[in-house]
Amino acid sequence: MSSMARAMEGAAGLRRGEARFAAYLDEIGAVLGHASRAAAARAYCTGLLLPGARKSVEPMAARIEPGRVGARHQSLHHVVAEAGWDDAALLAAARRRVLPALQRHGPVRYWIIDDTGFPKQGEHSVGVARQYCGQLGKQDNCQVAVSLSVANDHASLPIAYRLYLPETWAGEPERRARAGVPEGIGFETKPEIALGQIRTAQAEGVPPGVVLGDAGYGVETAFRAALAEAGLTYVLGVQSSASLWPPGEAPLPVPPYGGRGRPPTRVRRAPGHQPVSAKKLAEGLPARAWRTVTWREGSRTGLSSRFAALRVRPAHRAQGPGPSRQGALADRARLPGAQTGDRARALRGPRLAGLPPPRQLVHRGLRLPGRRALPFPPSGPLHPPAPRGTCATRGLPAARRRRSGLSATSRIRSAPSASASSSASSDPCHAAHAACSQGRSQLGNDTVRLIRRHNKEAWRDEWRARFRASTPS
Repeated sequence: MSSMARAMEGAAGLRRGEARFAAYLDEIGAVLGHASRAAAARAYCTGLLLPGARKSVEPMAARIEPGRVGARHQSLHHVVAEAGWDDAALLAAARRRVLPALQRHGPVRYWIIDDTGFPKQGEHSVGVARQYCGQLGKQDNCQVAVSLSVANDHASLPIAYRLYLPETWAGEPERRARAGVPEGIGFETKPEIALGQIRTAQAEGVPPGVVLGDAGYGVETAFRAALAEAGLTYVLGVQSSASLWPPGEAPLPVPPYGGRGRPPTRVRRAPGHQPVSAKKLAEGLPARAWRTVTWREGSRTGLSSRFAALRVRPAHRAQGPGPSRQGALADRARLPGAQTGDRARALRGPRLAGLPPPRQLVHRGLRLPGRRALPFPPSGPLHPPAPRGTCATRGLPAARRRRSGLSATSRIRSAPSASASSSASSDPCHAAHAACSQGRSQLGNDTVRLIRRHNKEAWRDEWRARFRASTPS
């Protein structure tokens, strides 16, 4: 082939490339909503492809239109920083144009979740904070964007891209307003952002693939569970401390319901039957289980490492040995059978949640007619025994309305008695002594109240004053 023929073929290929690029820009510009925005977007994309190390707006304006740098700079800056256009619609237009070309080299095989860091010097760019930056390999001042790309063995295509907004930014209205962050955007973790992108891709009919991600996403149990629920296969990194059940082992089944409290729903562990960390499991594998795999060429040599494949089970949401927290609270709140009927009953639900911690002072009293309070339980009085012939309840504080709310209540299941309506001052004393000696009160519908006193010193002073007043000199 002569040199002239080669030159003509090269020129024809260049024209085809320019036509394809123009068609691509036309499709993207159609979703920007205004002709001036479309023209500025074409100029901006052209500037990104032109030679030159700096790809900021001002150097690109000088290369695109040297005679009108100021005007071109203003138009490029407006379409990038100020004009209102939907980035999701722009990405969808790019996907419609590029995905068929990618699929001509093979079907979509992978959905790649990743985050990219952009080092920054100042603090005014949206989402900039001190966080891990992949480009630098350490924590530094940067922005981070979460992306979803579809890929096969030939090429990849980003189909979703969103800037991560740290929690420090999400909670500062003034900073958000200065940077122009929309009100509808709040704080979301990176796995939550990635999961939203995956669900959107499924809803829009993007060809599915195996979800790939590093340990920043693989450590989230909720993220893995959501992928499985969506019917997606995934390969995600985990940390070496991840808890796993070795091959052939599994947690113990859910224990049978004992008839008290909430029915158990979690699988169990037991002494001698515990999961192991991923690192310990890998260190225990024999040498024949490992294979050396080279996955791609690096800048100097091929990137390779040792791999071993095992089918394991994640060890999350398993109940460990020992009583659960609710069981311990129920045991502490259980009342003697003599006060609750035929058997002890645990306080559950809102009543159990209101119990104070064990180190907090609790005043216990049995409400009786005549606005008096009896120590509860009767076997544990709160003050020394009164002299013989006097009423033990006269030194107790009178029942008052609750100040900080009831910790718990329980009804005594006893038949009503006619003596309960007596209004004489001595009747409650005799009734209280009868409750102490007989174990089950004969007063109808008495209420056990656990009353919380937050001010320990004030309660103690009031108690001592009442005790001295009731003690004969």
